[in-house]
Order: sequence, then structure tokens, then C-alpha cells
Amino acid sequence: MLKIMKLPALLNVVGKGVVLLSVVAAGLVTDLDAASPKIRGQRSEPGISYWNERFPEVPWSVHIIKVERSRKDLGFFSAHARNKILGVSMLAEQARSVPKELGKAIAAVNGDFYLRDNPTYAGDPRGIQIMNGDLISGPSTVCVWFDAEGNPHLDEVKGDFKATLPDGTEVSFGLNEPRQRANPVLYTPTYGVSTRAVGGRELILEKDGDSPWLPLKPSQTYRARVREIGTNGNTRFTPDVMVLSFPPQMLNTIAAVGIGAKLEFATTLTPDLKGSQQAIAGGPAIIKDGKPFTLKNPPPGTSSNYSERSKYERHPRSAVGWSPTHFYLVTVDGRQPELSVGMKLAELAEVFSRLGCTDAMNLDGGKSAQMWMNGDIVNDPCQGEDTVANSLIVIRKPEAK
Repeated sequence: MLKIMKLPALLNVVGKGVVLLSVVAAGLVTDLDAASPKIRGQRSEPGISYWNERFPEVPWSVHIIKVERSRKDLGFFSAHARNKILGVSMLAEQARSVPKELGKAIAAVNGDFYLRDNPTYAGDPRGIQIMNGDLISGPSTVCVWFDAEGNPHLDEVKGDFKATLPDGTEVSFGLNEPRQRANPVLYTPTYGVSTRAVGGRELILEKDGDSPWLPLKPSQTYRARVREIGTNGNTRFTPDVMVLSFPPQMLNTIAAVGIGAKLEFATTLTPDLKGSQQAIAGGPAIIKDGKPFTLKNPPPGTSSNYSERSKYERHPRSAVGWSPTHFYLVTVDGRQPELSVGMKLAELAEVFSRLGCTDAMNLDGGKSAQMWMNGDIVNDPCQGEDTVANSLIVIRKPEAK
């Protein structure tokens, strides 16, 4: 008689051995032995280990990287393709972008959802990103961020970015994103070669006095002076300027602002993320303060749009989480009926719960779901190795001299 069993708890890697916590499956399973996962491709080095578990009964192929939190020689880096907002690249290329003074990339997983359908803005992350202390993208979703001591946090970060013009008028602005009709956007050199905005008016800003300046920091107030004014959009960057770009609908707001005018702007965040060197967004949170996302079927009235509907469907997934003792990166292969069908968010949450995690966040999935370690993509992406916008990278820090 066939027996329906629950989601498999994953394995703990202890030293060189593997300890089975429990074995169950979300498909049709004849007996406990039949549900035993097949362990493949184990790798390890000091403080970090990787393994792949395959459950043929479902089927699932789950890839896990486990990092010791107590290791002072290990840390994280939030990379973006070519170190610019606009652009995509392979995980291996992003791993090579880690500054040598920070360390060497040893493992990585793909990061946030991003614009991919419009080539003009491809690579723009959906949510916040801090890359080596540089605030390069503003908040709109939950994110994982690391404080000055390297401790992880999972929060819904809210932004209140405002500029105060010379006449005292306050305007809200976006950061390094396609400019819309309603609000101006602040662009930094990390965005790309130019703003790519069409028309309107662009205030080309330089540092005023002893104000802080680039790289842009979270929850910081800046004083700026208007160096030039662009009237055709698409201002090209130099390394020392920022550009506050206004749409045509707001030209009256800045009609009196001329060259030499001074203004202030603030990158206020809640929580403030001061001192954070690395942050990456995703979503939703699948475990928060020990409480997992448990809904496997959509509740009545759930929106039919893909981002909401897909929570309750099986897809390739990537995610990051942590327990009191370890960080975990997890990628689940999917859309490959002979290998792995993917997971619902509730199933992915249970993976992290079984690993002992108190917090975990979903990352971009689908064809983006990829895991890299020491030069190789170790999972089986559904469309093969592909470009992504950003990533979360485990680094080995340089030895202290």
C-alpha cells in the first residue's frame, strides 16, 4: 500500500560524515527506505560544506551550502554584474569581481529578482542592494542585510528618500531606477554609463563643502551644489558626480534652480542599516523569527498574477537562511520532471526549518536559480547556466598580516 508522507528533512553535515535527521517525501512513497535521499557531489573546505540530496520519489534535487557563523575568516559579499546596476552576467564573473582586499569568492547563489524584459534597463534589482558599503538600489521588498559586525538581519526595509530644494520644497526621489512620470530619480555612477532618462531636466550635482559624498550610504544626509544642468536627459557620469533627474511633468518644480544652487538630500531607511556593507533583497521571507511560511495552497481571493500565484506552485528556487550556528544557501532544481520538479515556498520553508534556521528569505527562482562553488555551477539550472543581475557570495577573507 502506498503511503503519503511529508516533506523530507534535509541532512546535517557533521565533520566528514552525514547524519540523517529524518526522511519523508512529498510524493507517493512505498516505505521509509524508498524515501532515503541519494547524496551526491559533496565538497568541503574549512568552515564550509556543500552537498546535493536527490529524492527520486518526488522528484527533488536540493543543493545546500552550509557556512559556520563562528569562522572569522568567512564573510559575505553582495555582488552585481560588472559592478553596475545596468547589466547581467554569469555567477562566475560576479565571483571574480570580489575586491582582492576583501577576500576570495568560494561559493555563491543568485540574488534578487530584476528587470529582464526591457534591454534598456536589464539588471535593475527589484529591491535594495548594498554592495561593499555602496547603496546602489532602493528598497521595495524584504532584504537580508549584514550589520557592521557581520550579523545577519531579515527585514522589510522602507525608504524615505527626499531632496530639499533651495526654496525649501521637498521632493521624494527614487534611486538608480527607470525614471517615471511622478518622481525624480537620483542616479550615481554605479548605475551605468549614463542615466538613460529621456528629456526632462537633470541636475548634475557635486559635493558641497565637507559633506559626505560617494559612495552613497544608507540613512545619510548629503549637501550638494549644482555643477551643470542637462536639458536633454541621458547625462553621462563622471566618477565624482550624482545626477538628480526630473521628468518633464516636474519642470515647474525646479524652474528657479540654477547652476551654483545648493540643495540637500537624504537616504533615510527604516531600519537605518547604518554601517551595513552588504545587503540583498528578495522575498518573501519564508521564515521570520522562527515562524515559517506554511501555506501550500492559495487562500480564497489570492491574486492570479504570477508573483502571487507562483508561491503555491513548484518552481526552481534559491534562498538564504541561518540558524544560531550556521548560514545556509539552498538551491532547488525544477522544471525537469526526471530530475526535480521544484518546490512551493512552504516546502522550501520546511527545508530551512529542518536545518534549524530561525530566518530565511526566498531569492529569484526559475531559470535564475543557480549555485556556484569554487569555479563551477553545482546545480542543474532548468535552462542551463545563465546570466543574473546580482548574487550573494561567500568569501574567504585574506589572512591578517
